[in-house]
Amino acid sequence: MTLDQATFRVGEDDLEFMVLEKEDLSPAFQDHQSMREGFWDNERLARHGFASSTAPRFRRAGRVTGYIREFGPNAAMESQDGFNFLAATAAHMFSSPQQVADWMHHIFLHDFHENVEEKVGQGQQLVSIQRLEPANFYDEAVALKVLQGGSSGLMSSTIVDFRVGSVLGVAIVGTVGDHERLELATELGLALEKRIVSVVLGAG
Repeated sequence: MTLDQATFRVGEDDLEFMVLEKEDLSPAFQDHQSMREGFWDNERLARHGFASSTAPRFRRAGRVTGYIREFGPNAAMESQDGFNFLAATAAHMFSSPQQVADWMHHIFLHDFHENVEEKVGQGQQLVSIQRLEPANFYDEAVALKVLQGGSSGLMSSTIVDFRVGSVLGVAIVGTVGDHERLELATELGLALEKRIVSVVLGAG
């Protein structure tokens, strides 16, 4: 059985065990604390997305559900330019490997490109995006550096999406100011990929 075939045995309850625990994070995030985690169904993902994001659109794209875990700064940390305030990983289940690839290009990359200069979230604007080239993943991977601006200043997110069969892995590093963190996001992504593969091979 190939790895792609093995991912069809993965159930929704397996997703929680794919995302990174604190001890899996790089040293840059060892003093961060757990901020938010849980399942993100298509309705919840749509509420936090762009104007074009709807649960029926995500279902048609083959997304079943996902699980996300985020780590953020503790109260003693000083938020200054260049500070990496967020490390997040997510695992999303799809109906087929092809739908994962389609999502990466036709929803993830496409939607960010289409919403440059649009308002995102409360008092934020999507200032610019930069396509990045992640390396060393088992299968296809894409990445973006996303720059947002608002009354509190600039904030960057470096996002890596990658495919493991019918599972989409996502690694995100959030940084104060205008900074690209591909190396750090890739490090998180490769650790996430390893955990996903471990869970997939143990499923069923």
